[in-house]
Amino acid sequence: MSTPPHVVVLDYGSGNLRSAERALERAGAKVEVTADSRAAIDSDGLVVPGVGAFAACAAGLRAVGGERILEQRLAGGRPVLGICVGMQVLFERGVEFGEEAAGAGQWPGTVEKLHADVLPHMGWNTVSAPADSQLFAGMPADERFYFVHSFAARRWELEPVEPFTPPKVTWAHHGEDFVAAVENGPLWATQFHPEKSGDAGRRLLENWLAVL
Repeated sequence: MSTPPHVVVLDYGSGNLRSAERALERAGAKVEVTADSRAAIDSDGLVVPGVGAFAACAAGLRAVGGERILEQRLAGGRPVLGICVGMQVLFERGVEFGEEAAGAGQWPGTVEKLHADVLPHMGWNTVSAPADSQLFAGMPADERFYFVHSFAARRWELEPVEPFTPPKVTWAHHGEDFVAAVENGPLWATQFHPEKSGDAGRRLLENWLAVL
């Protein structure tokens, strides 16, 4: 029997750490919840969760050296999965209630308030994934995932650069289209919560663990 992949859930003061831990264990990982940078850099996979305000999550990530951890992992092609605000802070900046905060800057663009009649966007929603997505491989097109958010990346601004493979961007709709997931080399992320998405979330996490 193969050894389960070692996954670190980064503890930087934000996120449903225990629910993420349990969901990853159910999907087949050996999970460690820690803020230790060496463990985060050396693990087979790193999960960056996040709930709450963009500015607070970005500050918490910075406080534990999260940007350096991300840079070192990605430079070595080591997989990272951002979840919810843990995805949002990967962008250049976020604007919430008039407050602008810098993100980790892995992707250009701004996380901002959705244009929708009802906020937060809370509940189950379908997504539109590219046909060659690895993250959503084997899932029906009408699969639903659990969202809780009022802010999102409303545009995808990273231009394709030769010879690199263009990122695979998945979209969802609530009032308007927004980025629901990204697969960009070793850096993947979801705006929804796979750890709250039942069997669909487990299959998605299994797909991520399969690339570790």
